[in-house]
Amino acid sequence: MPTSFNQSVVEEFRANGGKVGGPFEGGDLLLLTTTGAKSGKRHTTPLGYVRHRDLLLVVGSAAGAPRHPAWYHNLLAHPLVQVEIGTEEYEAVAVPAEGARRDELFAYVVGEEPGYGDYQAGTSRILPVVVLERAEHETAAGRPREVSSLADKLMEVHAWLRAQLKHVSAETDAHFAERAAHQGPGAPPLETGLGLQIRQHCLAFCQSLEFHHRSEDAHVFPGLAREYPHLSAALDRLRDEHVTVARLQEELLALLAGIGRAEPERFRSELARMTEELNAHLDYEEESLIPVLAGIPLPPRG
Repeated sequence: MPTSFNQSVVEEFRANGGKVGGPFEGGDLLLLTTTGAKSGKRHTTPLGYVRHRDLLLVVGSAAGAPRHPAWYHNLLAHPLVQVEIGTEEYEAVAVPAEGARRDELFAYVVGEEPGYGDYQAGTSRILPVVVLERAEHETAAGRPREVSSLADKLMEVHAWLRAQLKHVSAETDAHFAERAAHQGPGAPPLETGLGLQIRQHCLAFCQSLEFHHRSEDAHVFPGLAREYPHLSAALDRLRDEHVTVARLQEELLALLAGIGRAEPERFRSELARMTEELNAHLDYEEESLIPVLAGIPLPPRG
């Protein structure tokens, strides 16, 4: 869709609580905001969607064009996206389905919206099916975490980061289990399908952690150093650890890029070592900063 048309739909959507006229009238429509793969700029695109059980699905149809839409390339580079449905807005991790899982989900989409089948028939490329996983920040009891101080915000961010590491570990185990169970020639049927899931959760973790550390180094730590001089040693250590963690993130991405050829036990050992180091950094940050951050309200009081 032309950018000017997209923008008019976006403006109408936001002005009318998610309701629009024209070709989208009466249909299920959301706004997907992605980060440009090359430009780094934010782009918002109106898209039809289909619900499947507790999943939210969008299809990179581009009306049957020969190339994937730009928003799909964006989310491959930056998996964290913003979703707007009606008056609700939330962050999500965009995970394309592959292999048998993609085929199953696409068949469901076509059953709900047959037009996607027509788009697929009109192009030689395989239309991507993307699952938008809501990035909920929850307590151990499964309820949304209340945020009333900077300590709460730090714990919310850390809980989400730890959840992404758990996703990577669980999907890695599933990958190797599928490989071990496979009989006969060729790749295991789910191996390719799990590859993108692992990659997207790993990228989401690494990019979120990088943003978190940049914010701390540029804004949070200088303010804390001025107000709480006794934290200077801890803040210096955390800044040094940020450099180490950046190296670990690069190692993690490189490790996962070679999962298709990896020896399972060695791979698991390396992943466990990196996960332990990353969690140790988060633990130390909480131990050092939570007592002070708990006294700083969020949002700030006038």
